[in-house]
This record gives sequence, structure tokens and C-alpha cells, in this order.
Amino acid sequence: MEIDIEIDSLTDCLIDRSTGEKFDTVYRLISKTITKDDAQKLMKAGWKFDWSVPHSEGYEIYELMVKGSNEIQGLIALKHYRDQLFTFVDLVESNPNNIGQNGRYEGVGAHLFAIACKLSFEVGNEGYVQFISKTNLIEHYQKILGAQLIGNQSMFLDTTAAYNLVKKYFSEEAK
Repeated sequence: MEIDIEIDSLTDCLIDRSTGEKFDTVYRLISKTITKDDAQKLMKAGWKFDWSVPHSEGYEIYELMVKGSNEIQGLIALKHYRDQLFTFVDLVESNPNNIGQNGRYEGVGAHLFAIACKLSFEVGNEGYVQFISKTNLIEHYQKILGAQLIGNQSMFLDTTAAYNLVKKYFSEEAK
């Protein structure tokens, strides 16, 4: 799937756009299978993608939340290719309430990529993360995330770009 999440800014947490208040985050693997019914509920709440599809295709799905809250602020679907030393991101989506200049939280998109990078390091893939970008966002991902173009719309984050994201979002753990 083509990734089309806008990376609004690199923050070290999530920032409430209306107050400027900073919020610590947590993320976790969704271990329960996302059914078609679950995906329909998300779509009725404004989410764009059918999250049951990547789950049924063997992707791990992680949810990002503000610490102390169960409200999902973003989702990411990824799969580790240990034999090829990279982690592939199939789908990334921010909670509909966070989209655009009037969205609630700033920093969700980059935080989701930071999670992918962190997990890539943890499984021995040296931080390498690959994804397919929408054509109109290629330059945006190059500039904001430090992503590199492989060909056509395929992009990747190398060890340096991944380390920078992990350090930004997980500074306490990187020390």
C-alpha cells in the first residue's frame, strides 16, 4: 500500500495543537486479530483504511496512544524481513482527529515511523525501514524523515535516519 501520512513535524512527544501541552506516549502491539467488524467500526469513526487486511496478511499492527489513555492516536502495520535486514511498513494512519492544521495532536506520523525504526533495531535489521510512498509525498519524506528513494515510489530509512528518529522519540531509551 502507498504511504500517504503527512509528517507535520518532528517532536519528542505528541503536542496538543490548541494548548501547546506535551504528552508522553506509549505504543503496543495489537495481539487480538482485527476483524472486518473491528475495521468497520474504525472506518465509521473516520479512519480511512481497512485495518483487517494487513492483519490478515501477517503484518504486526501497533497502536500509539497518549500515556494514560486508551484512545488510539495512530496505527502502523509492519513486517520484519530478517533475512533481508529491513522492516517493511505497509500502512500508517493517524487518528482522523489529528489530521490537518486543526487536528488535535502534532507529531503522530513521525512517531509512528520512529516506532518502526525502533522495532527494526530490536529485531536486528539495523534500523532499516522500507515503504512505498505516494508520489506527491516523496520529497516530503526525504526532507522530514531523511528517507531515500530506491526507485519509483519505494523509499527507505537507513541506520542514520532511523537512529535520529528513535533518538528524537525515545530519547530516554536511547541513552
